[in-house]
Amino acid sequence: MSTPPTPWTHWFAAQAAERESSALTRVLRPRGADDPTIDLAGNDYLGLARDPRVVAGAVEAAQRWGGGAGASRLVTGSLGLHADLERELADYLGQPAALVFSTGYHANLGVVAALADRDTLVVSDAHVHASLIDAVRLSRAAVEVVPHDDVAAVRRALATAGDRRAMVLVESVYSVLGDAASLAALAQACEESGALLVVDEAHGLGVHGPGLVATAGLAGLPHVLVTATLSKALGSQGGVVLGPQSVVDHLVNRARPFIFDTGLAPAAAGAALAALRVLRSSPGLPALVQQRILDLAASLGVEPSVGAVLSVPMPSPAVAVAAQAAALQQGVRVGCFRPPSVPDGVSRLRVTVNAGLSEADWDRAVAVLVSVVKEHCP
Repeated sequence: MSTPPTPWTHWFAAQAAERESSALTRVLRPRGADDPTIDLAGNDYLGLARDPRVVAGAVEAAQRWGGGAGASRLVTGSLGLHADLERELADYLGQPAALVFSTGYHANLGVVAALADRDTLVVSDAHVHASLIDAVRLSRAAVEVVPHDDVAAVRRALATAGDRRAMVLVESVYSVLGDAASLAALAQACEESGALLVVDEAHGLGVHGPGLVATAGLAGLPHVLVTATLSKALGSQGGVVLGPQSVVDHLVNRARPFIFDTGLAPAAAGAALAALRVLRSSPGLPALVQQRILDLAASLGVEPSVGAVLSVPMPSPAVAVAAQAAALQQGVRVGCFRPPSVPDGVSRLRVTVNAGLSEADWDRAVAVLVSVVKEHCP
């Protein structure tokens, strides 16, 4: 017996047709564990996800603590493993305290929604990640979106705060354009106005060692908070907020994405902790990522990225998808940025540098990309 159509039936069909006509349809493509394709689409910047030491850390943690944390962190889900991870993350990033969440998305939701409310002005860079945008919406704070990395615009917005608490949201490295935030100037503007600066180090941690906040000498300042993911350079899963102990205490009591979520799974926590220790003992890994970014950018004739993701502009969404498919046919998987995921509306190939690739695989991948880009962008 067929089901009669409903308003939802027509809506889903119209949405699918619109995506298809705009070349914006996305589908899930599960990969096998032994996939031989060279992966330049993921976020495993340092090649640690399959590092034997990181895998061993995950296995050991699962064997000791079990398959899951078992409960929210405020019930029985806070493990000694979480405390070790938080302590070592805080130490590496030069911060007084840290709080681990189940994802980087949750970390951003938690810190903004717990610190901002209707009596807060949030000044947000136009290029921040979707998780920060959603966090502001959840907080119900007044928000002013300012042009990308425009410190003068941030200062003007902060001047309108009046008696309200104020918060500025930026990323240390923006993944689409690959540029770095003017962190020192932003931190000074926030200090002068009594505002908090929240810096998402998702693309800075690991690629620049402890991140650009630490590199800029801003780590540990009471008005500079850091968020990060454990799923990129550290090759695991989870998120973290770092800053003063008073902020961590507040998040434990007020951050709903922390309070009502099960604690980070032991295997993920163990893998992240092992990866952090590998990173600390291998200072050459970040340098290799940065050198490969410079070499690849020069080969493709595009501007280098401060992070580990290189964007290669494409003439249209359809051409970007075609170029991505052409690279895959030759054994190299790259990502694809298309509207509405790109802040400036320009479709791009998204190429992620991976320090874990052998020199032979890296050279082959570069040769394929040069050929594909030349063919699709004459």
